[in-house]
Amino acid sequence: MLDTPAGGLYAARWRPETAKATRSPIVLLHDSLGCVALWRAFPARLAAASGREVIAYDRLGYGESAPYPGPQPASFIADEAEVFGALREHFGIERFVVLGHSVGGSMAVEIAGRHADGCEALVTVAAQAFTEPRTLAGIRGAEQAFQHPAAMARLAKYHGDKADWVLRSWVDTWHSEAFADWTLDPALQRVACPTLTIHGEHDEYGSRAQPERIASLTPGPAEPHVLADCGHVPHRECPERLIAALLPFLAGPTAT
Repeated sequence: MLDTPAGGLYAARWRPETAKATRSPIVLLHDSLGCVALWRAFPARLAAASGREVIAYDRLGYGESAPYPGPQPASFIADEAEVFGALREHFGIERFVVLGHSVGGSMAVEIAGRHADGCEALVTVAAQAFTEPRTLAGIRGAEQAFQHPAAMARLAKYHGDKADWVLRSWVDTWHSEAFADWTLDPALQRVACPTLTIHGEHDEYGSRAQPERIASLTPGPAEPHVLADCGHVPHRECPERLIAALLPFLAGPTAT
């Protein structure tokens, strides 16, 4: 548990037996309903396959971290770059690779630009770069599903009595007037490190225009890596293929 001015942050780390001391760790950022536990076996598998330490943490208000002190602000994506500084200090992280899923991918972009002194590489998976009707419709559909008590019980399994806050923060923030014209473009233009953009062919929350925007404004392949027959959560739907897409990128300029 990391102490921060706003409350405790829960973090976990996976150290493979074959880890190479010269390789920087991979830091994972979860999605809008996620937490460390919902990465499931992916961090351990990624650590073993890449030979790198993997670190993940629950954002404030999520999982085992402290409750968020009030409503989630519209600036929450950019704000995470400041929280990340506390994580770097706690673990003594000088150089790192940052990988974010969904809104965690948007946060990873902010982190890559604002922590350019240490960010060796950026990976976005199913990330959002702007607000689009498909994203909003997907969130509304999920909101309807969470009206079923069993669905909220599953959310509470991971977030405890913070579950309602987690759901409302996701739904209400994305549908707020302040978020209507939100775009990640300024943050994307600050990214200077190699970038890999990954997207599921059947992503329910974002069209292919999302990863194409990210890829076009960051250093790296001009086209996103699209995972066939995969939706919004590749680390659960097709973890083997996701790791296979990551390994050549991680073995490139970021290997030292």
